[in-house]
Amino acid sequence: MLPIECVVRGYLSGSGWKDYRKTGQVCGHRLPAGLRESDRLPEPIFTPATKAQSGHDENITREQGAAIVGAERFAEAERLSIALYRFATAYALERGIIIADTKFEFGTDRDGRLVLGDEALTPDSSRFWPADQYAPGGPQPSFDKQYVRDFCEKIGWGKTYPGPELPEDVVSGTRRRYVEAFEHLTRHPLRQLPHQSLDSPDLTPQPSPSGRGQGEGRSRAAARTG
Repeated sequence: MLPIECVVRGYLSGSGWKDYRKTGQVCGHRLPAGLRESDRLPEPIFTPATKAQSGHDENITREQGAAIVGAERFAEAERLSIALYRFATAYALERGIIIADTKFEFGTDRDGRLVLGDEALTPDSSRFWPADQYAPGGPQPSFDKQYVRDFCEKIGWGKTYPGPELPEDVVSGTRRRYVEAFEHLTRHPLRQLPHQSLDSPDLTPQPSPSGRGQGEGRSRAAARTG
């Protein structure tokens, strides 16, 4: 695996927004002045990060990323990451979801070819926003783990091990958002079998008569947050 995280941002949010407010840049990309939180960027940008062995990943510049993996390999990872992001965002937007940013991880096979690995385009590695509620100028409603992040920031967790115990409403709220994202993107509901608890979901997509994953299937849906 390459020792960098391959992050693509199409909107200004999260750590990118924090960096922009301080410097007007995100990972070395100089952005137009006057952008607001959650604004769409003129073009998607590639913003690599370190793969921290402990603690949290840290944003780095393109030059730093190229120094870690080599200029040629870095350019290839950047090109593929942006191409994947463009493809995915077009697909998701047709289904009512904005992918504000996402993270890819690449490795090489035994022949030296770059291969996509690890999770890709999940609510755990992306920011998913409902397109019909998008309103730049502040944080957005989301289908991702931002709900958990907000809780952890509210209680003042210092991002050190062990993490805080999450209350049931945060767990169920996050689960509900993950299920909604799944149903929007696949247009299939997640149906829970009668004998299953919320912690033992049936993750097999079941076709919806309407083809859009609405109604009864959504009210009974459940999925793990981890």
